[in-house]
Amino acid sequence: MSSETAPSGFRQVLRDDALAGRRILVTGGGTGLGRAMAERFLGLGARVMICGRRSEVLERAAAEMGTLSTHPVETFPVDLRDAGRVEALFETAFADGEGPDTLINNAAANFVARSETLSHRALDAIIDTSLKGALYCTSAFGKRRLAAQAPGTVLSIITSYAWHGSPYVVPSAIAKAGLLTMTRSLAQEWGPRGIRFVALSPGAFPTKGAWERLVPRPELARRHETGNLTGRPGDPAELAELAAFLISDAAAYIHGECVTIDGGRWLKGVGTFGHLGALDEEDWTAMR
Repeated sequence: MSSETAPSGFRQVLRDDALAGRRILVTGGGTGLGRAMAERFLGLGARVMICGRRSEVLERAAAEMGTLSTHPVETFPVDLRDAGRVEALFETAFADGEGPDTLINNAAANFVARSETLSHRALDAIIDTSLKGALYCTSAFGKRRLAAQAPGTVLSIITSYAWHGSPYVVPSAIAKAGLLTMTRSLAQEWGPRGIRFVALSPGAFPTKGAWERLVPRPELARRHETGNLTGRPGDPAELAELAAFLISDAAAYIHGECVTIDGGRWLKGVGTFGHLGALDEEDWTAMR
């Protein structure tokens, strides 16, 4: 864990067998926060599957994570925007008669832009991955668990602007609001039948891919990372520990809820990317 971001007193608190026997599918699990969660799940005894669009990224991540568990990390290259391919993914994942008992809806697409410049293709690129892809996965996962009369857990990664909105990331805000509503709606419909739904709303957790797209200048990145009550960005290990707890049996009574982990960012005001109003025309042109 980075000493620059994590509090000096932070330590992993879950028992080493907290997820023993679990089978967990993480979308977007080859990089960033998805990989951080996958690694922690492995360390807690789970069998992990990761999916994403780039097979080479998945294979490299699986090989590097292989030392964390006696179970190999399974990989599934798939474009979540394609409903047919998502269905094929779950057919394969459940082919052994068991399949995953936990789904992590982590994969997302996002970039900052002035809304009047967005084409319909740009809108589709974000909505189709962040919302429709997660809905396809949840539907494919849920119907199989329900048919088998087997319990399951779905954890979705939201963001604070799902509640209050934010300029310059409007399609993402729409998608994340949809995921939040999906979490609460299916909790009511499928909860009594054994499928538990929870969500996480992260604040600033710097990852290479996301930060290159979302915070184009160093001073703006720093402002985004420290604009909370702790004055620092989050460490992926902190988020991974919370995610592991939420999908564990210890959190079985948490249902249909979204837990925020943002250092108190939302208390300082809405409009997550409002600070990008400081960008000038040259900045916006360069980003496009």
